[in-house]
Parts: sequence; structure tokens; C-alpha cells
Amino acid sequence: MKSYFDLIDQTFGFPTEEFKVNGKYLEFHGISLKDIIKEHGTPLKISYLPKIAENINNAKKWFADAMAKHQYKGDYTYCYCTKSSHFEFVLDEVLDNDCQIETSSAFDLQIVKSLHAKGKVDKDLMIICNGFKRPLYIQYLVELVNSGFTNCIPILDNLNELEEYKSRIDKDFQIGIRVAADEEPNFEFYTSRLGIRYSDINKLYKEEIEGTHAKLKMLHFFINTGIKDSAYYWSELSRFMYKYCELKKICPELDTIDIGGGFPIKTSMTFEYDYPYMVDQIIQNIKWICNKNNVDMPNIITEFGSFTVGESGAIIYSVLDQKLQNDKELWYMVDGSFITSLPDSWGTNQKFILLAINKWDHPFQKINMGGLTCDSMDYYNSEAHSSELFMPLIEEDENLYVGFFHTGAYQESLGGYGGIQHCLIPAPKHVLIDKNEKGELETRVFAEEQTHENMLNILGY
Repeated sequence: MKSYFDLIDQTFGFPTEEFKVNGKYLEFHGISLKDIIKEHGTPLKISYLPKIAENINNAKKWFADAMAKHQYKGDYTYCYCTKSSHFEFVLDEVLDNDCQIETSSAFDLQIVKSLHAKGKVDKDLMIICNGFKRPLYIQYLVELVNSGFTNCIPILDNLNELEEYKSRIDKDFQIGIRVAADEEPNFEFYTSRLGIRYSDINKLYKEEIEGTHAKLKMLHFFINTGIKDSAYYWSELSRFMYKYCELKKICPELDTIDIGGGFPIKTSMTFEYDYPYMVDQIIQNIKWICNKNNVDMPNIITEFGSFTVGESGAIIYSVLDQKLQNDKELWYMVDGSFITSLPDSWGTNQKFILLAINKWDHPFQKINMGGLTCDSMDYYNSEAHSSELFMPLIEEDENLYVGFFHTGAYQESLGGYGGIQHCLIPAPKHVLIDKNEKGELETRVFAEEQTHENMLNILGY
């Protein structure tokens, strides 16, 4: 029987940009996962911070190159969607790479206040405030604008929101309007529940915005599928741009578009996506529509969340034991839970890159992977490229360790980080990996594994 290395090498081609095998052990961005496991144990979450900066700067270069190629007369701004991961170490990396931010809740704005108090952001930080806003969100937003955050921009999501700002902000301020895009054809609804209908936008501007101290700065566009080379995406983007051109002709101060809906990330070793091509086509299409309508090209903002932080994350499990439950179904039981640590794999059937950490020289077999909770849905048994899952045989030389990679977006918040997990499974230890000024890898513990005292305190014991 061939080895696990042969299986991976023949299926995907190996090594890759992120992964290589040193002997029989997997390395992730040059990190010896064997050494990390030896020092910190499992289950273990890892955040490789340099990957955040790499993706940010790649996107900036793609847009700069496309704008130069097409002689595009507008600026580009990279915004990070904080909802993808609110951790301070993520925001520090984002801000160190000259990014702006997009928020979705009241507490996001308290994070901004904390960052400002620590001297990490100035009051000229661009803050794109999205979402359907409860009173507290509006209150914090108004407070920021009145205190001098002049680039804190509420994005109107409903027709009643604007009056709150006009009555409580005591100077000229910027606003944006989110358009309610059509959902993709196979979705349960025709039109997004978020944003303002295309047919209401001009009337809103003429009757509620024009001539007031609210200055319409941007038109905001977002579709759930993200930026994909599909007829649906190009159709919605074109429709949006024609509305921008129409509105620009009656609203001179409008000069910016926000094309929310981010880039996809690698969730499979078979992932293929031509980022420079997509950026080139976006710039070319926007320019063509503006020229056709005799309208100046707008500044462009993107909101990238998963693309920013997703590929920086990983989680490592130990295989505790194997169970043959019938003639065909062999289970590898891991020392964690997919429901609690990788909730997207359970809730939306999201796939991640899954690789063995060790035993690459061993034969392999078809398996199912089971989590620790008592829920029958706590399992992982297929990959993005295949309906099957293969792992090295378990033998006596050492424990088998497995890693799920590119898990850095959403999993902690969806899983209830530091709170109450299903079956009281504790949040795993979390280690940050960075590079120092000499380019050497450095690690530090962000959080130890959650304790029973922490959980009992939450539960009132």
C-alpha cells in the first residue's frame, strides 16, 4: 500500500506555498507543527500573523496594478470587516498595514475607542458602519462623529435611520447608502433584507439628504456570494454602477463606491482563483460604465474579512482512539469538537484544508472523524474535492495528529469563544506565531485552555 505522502502528492501536487513535509512531519509556513504540539499539546488553535499582512498587501498590489494599467482615476482603500475576527492581535496587524475598518455592531465602536485610547488609531481612521442599527449603535456612532472622528461613516440600511443622525450630529457629516441587491437565483429570497431598494434611493437623497448637513459620500454594494467570476456577480455589479452614475449626476459630493462581498480563500488544496484577473475585470468594468455615462470614476473601497484573516488560522487535534462501528465505518475520535471549535463545518457544511501532521510515511485508510460531544452531527467525513476522507493508519509508534487549516475567520465568534460550549467542551489553547525583526518565528500563548472555574462562574455556580 502506498504512503499518505504518496496519496497527497498524487492528488494535489506537493509541496505548496503553505505546506511542506520535513521527513514525515507537516510544516505550515515553515512552522514545525511537531515542535508546537510538543510544547503546547492539543487541542490547539494557531494564528500565524504574517499571513494577514501578506494578504492585505497582495490585494493592494492587485488594485494598484489594475488601476495603473487602465489609467483609473480614483483611489483604492482596503477595509477590514471586524466581524470576521474581533481579536486585538488581528486588529493590530490590520492597522499596522494601513487599513481602515468596517463595523457591524455597537460594541465594534467601543473597540475603536479602546484602540484610540491606546494610541493605535487616529481620529482620521475610516470607519464604515454597516448593519441594521439598534439605538446603542446609533448612540456610539453619533458620539464618535461629534468627538472628531470625521471619517466615521454610517451606511444607511433603512429609510428611518437618517433622521437620528441629522438631529444628533451637530456639524456636517458623511453618510453612505447600502443598496438592497438581488440575491443569487437559488436563494430563498429575491432581494436582500439589508439595504435600501434601488427605487427608493433617489427619492431619499432628494427629500432627506440634499441641502442638509448630511453629505452623501458613498454608495455601498454587497452580495453574499462574494466576488466571483459569475454572470450573477457581473450583472449585480453593473446594475449597481448604473445606479451610482445616475445618482452622481444629481449628487456632486458622491465620489466613492464600496464593493463589499469579499474574495474567497483557500478551503481546499484544489483551490483555483485568479485574483489579479478578477481585480482587473472589476476596474475595467467600472471604468467602462462611468465613461459610458460621462461620470467621473469613483474611489473604490473593498471590505475583506475572511480574505484578511481566514488563512492565518489552524486548529490541531490528537486522535484519541479508533472505533470500527460496522464492517465499513471506521471512526477516528479526536480530542475536541467540530461543533464548538469549527462551527462552520457543522452549521454550513464548510470544508477546510485537512492534513495529517505526522505519519506521512505510513499507509492510509478511509475514515470518518468524530468529535467529543454527544451530538450525532459532530463529525467530519469528506473534503471539498472528495466525498471521502483518508488518513494514515494508527500504529503504535506515536499518536496521530491532524490539522484543519485556514480556519481564522468567524469560528471563534460563531462557536462562542470563552463561553459555554456544547457538552461543556472547553475552548482550546490558542497560540500566536509571528516573525521578529530578524525574520525569526516567535510564539506566545494568547489564551490557555478554558478552565472549569471559568465555565462554572458563567453558569452561576
